[in-house]
Amino acid sequence: MRRQLVCVAALAISFGASPASADPFSDLAALPTFYTDATMKTMKPMAGFKKAWFALSKHHRVKMTKACNDPAMSKRHAQFCANVPALGGAD
Repeated sequence: MRRQLVCVAALAISFGASPASADPFSDLAALPTFYTDATMKTMKPMAGFKKAWFALSKHHRVKMTKACNDPAMSKRHAQFCANVPALGGAD
């Protein structure tokens, strides 16, 4: 009975882990602070971007830097990822 419970729990956890959760851009509430508009089409100037970047925790900066180094992810967020190296990545 315990083995079945463990198997069911593992299955439930695996269904809960979606690929979208691997995208740090989709689960970060602070992301709109990098844009001038609600539709997130226009990036803030570098001074505003820098302020928003350093307001993030180091953990989030590291996750976003890694995501920007992934070609598939950086393509979807090209404008954002172009600014990250200018700020020294996650430092």
